[in-house]
Amino acid sequence: MLKKKLLLACFIMGSFILVAVASGSISAGKRIVRPGNKTVHQFDSTGLCTCIPFTASTELTNAPRIQINTNAVAFVTAYNKKNGLFIDKAAKKVQSYFTIIDSALAQNDMPAELRYLAFIESGLQRNASSASGAIGPWALMPAAAKQYGLKISGKKDERLDYYKSTVAAAKLLNDLYAQYGDWILVIAAYNSGPAWIDKAIKRSGSRDYWKLQNFLPVQTRGHIKRFIAMHYHFEGHGSLLTMTKAETEAHIKAVEVFTEKQKEIEKTDSISTAAML
Repeated sequence: MLKKKLLLACFIMGSFILVAVASGSISAGKRIVRPGNKTVHQFDSTGLCTCIPFTASTELTNAPRIQINTNAVAFVTAYNKKNGLFIDKAAKKVQSYFTIIDSALAQNDMPAELRYLAFIESGLQRNASSASGAIGPWALMPAAAKQYGLKISGKKDERLDYYKSTVAAAKLLNDLYAQYGDWILVIAAYNSGPAWIDKAIKRSGSRDYWKLQNFLPVQTRGHIKRFIAMHYHFEGHGSLLTMTKAETEAHIKAVEVFTEKQKEIEKTDSISTAAML
């Protein structure tokens, strides 16, 4: 029992870090349409985009699927091999909280896969806290929590409320997406704070996470890889949340090219069939 508690504590503390966006440097923006929410691109159990029209299974073998960035392959493979069983046990205990979080994310038009961000932030432990003052399932700092509508007083702290804290986190993440337009950078900024991301972009001369990552805190770099690992563990494949903006654009383009090619094939087949009648 003690060993299990220590494992859970290590899992939480290894991921539960200062959410520096609490500094207030993010200004509340209007709601935007984001690639990645469930109204745009969804993926089936094989990682195939459901936006691809139904076609013969033999033709789907060449359909574009999301790949793990080479910088994360080794970590994701090793992490999930080592921690898979423990992650499943931990997730089973908090399944009811996932349901609450899923509902709040859906109502705020945010990607459902963000649930894994909360999982690595706190293990979905209601009373999770850090020495820096981050509290709750989403590891929100006081300033960020208040900025996004949560009430904090001596007797009440809404950061501990699964639904309300998810709504606040969703708004914060929405504003970060409006700022960066890149889900990997959004997740990194949620962890380290946008100041670190902006500094890394300036120092590296790139907005590609995998090119600027060495200018970010070690904790944040591990955070991104754990998120990707968690996503692949539960979903069995990636999504637009596990790719950089450039990777996302390249994937969507590949899907569009494949789809158009399939339409041409089907059109040609239809003409050939009609000619034979």
